[in-house]
Amino acid sequence: MTSLVQAMLAGDRRALSRVITRVENDGPEARSLLAKIYPHTGNTHVVGITGAPGTGKSTLVNSLTQAYRRLEAPPKVGIIAIDPTSPFSGGALLGDRVRMQEMAGDRGVFIRSMATRGSLGGLARATADVALVLDAAGFSRILVETVGVGQAEVDIADMAHTTIVVEAPGLGDEIQAIKAGVLEIADIFAVNKADRDGVNKTVMSLEMMLGTSMLLVSHHGKVMKVAGAGDAPGWKPPIVKTIALRGDGVEELLQTIERHRAYLLQAGMLQQREAERLRHVLLNVIEDDLRQRFFQRVGEQAFRKMVVRLLAREIDPYTAAEMLLQGESRNSR
Repeated sequence: MTSLVQAMLAGDRRALSRVITRVENDGPEARSLLAKIYPHTGNTHVVGITGAPGTGKSTLVNSLTQAYRRLEAPPKVGIIAIDPTSPFSGGALLGDRVRMQEMAGDRGVFIRSMATRGSLGGLARATADVALVLDAAGFSRILVETVGVGQAEVDIADMAHTTIVVEAPGLGDEIQAIKAGVLEIADIFAVNKADRDGVNKTVMSLEMMLGTSMLLVSHHGKVMKVAGAGDAPGWKPPIVKTIALRGDGVEELLQTIERHRAYLLQAGMLQQREAERLRHVLLNVIEDDLRQRFFQRVGEQAFRKMVVRLLAREIDPYTAAEMLLQGESRNSR
C-alpha cells in the first residue's frame, strides 16, 4: 500500500486511478490510504459547478479546463464529474467522461466520473475523499460538476472554495434562478448558452435579485458583507455570460474564479472556508461511523421489527429511536 501511494505521489496515473477506485469503493484499505496521503493535501482550489439539468455544465467544465491548460503556467486540473444512479437498475451512464474525451491525452488533466449511488445533494458520497486524492497528486485546480440539481441540493457549497451556479435562458422558469437555496451558494453566476433568446431576461432577473438582497447575507452558512455594505471589502457574486460550446466568455469566467480565490486569500477567508469544508468532511465520517456501529450493535432484524411497529402505529418514531439507541429492542427479541 505504501508503494502504491508513493507511485501516485510520483505522478503515476495508473496508481492514482487505483487509489481513487479503492477510496470510492470504501474498502478496508480506503481509510489507511487516505491517512497516508492526507499530509500531502491542502494545496488545491476546489471549484464547484452546479445548476439545473440542461444548462450545459459538462460543456462549460470542458471549456474551462481547456482555458486553464492554455495559460502560460498551466495548472494541473482534476475533474470530478458526478452522474446520477438509476433508482431502478442501480447503474449510471457516466456520460461526462464521454463528453470530455478530447482532453484524454493531456497529462495535466485527470477526469473521474462517479455515480451518486443513491446519495442525495448532487454529489457522490466519496466526492470529498476523491478530491483529497487529486489534491495530494498535485492537481492545483479541481472542478467538481454536480448532477443536475434544484434549489435544495446544495451540498457542493460545503466542499468547494468557489461555487459557480450555472443558469441558462429558455428553461421555462426565470424565478427558478433566484430561489433561495441556489442563490445563497453562488460565488459566481454563469449564464450559459448566452446566444439563446431570453438571455437578457435571465441576467436581469439575477441582477434584480442581487441588487435587492440584504446587505448582510448568509453565505455558506456564515454572515458576509456584500459589496456596498460598508467600508470593508465584500464580494458580490458577478454574472458572467458564456457560450461554452464556442468558448465565448470562458476566459472571463476563469479570470473571475481566480479573482474570487485572490479575494478569499486577501480577506483571510480561504482558510476559513477550508476549515468549514474539513468540518463537513469530519461530520460525514462521524455520521457514517455511528450508523455502522448502530447496526452492528442493534442489528438489522431489530431495526426492521421497529419499522413494523411504526407501520402499525404501535409506537412513534422518537420513542422507537430512543429504544433502539438504548438497546432495549435487543432485549425484547
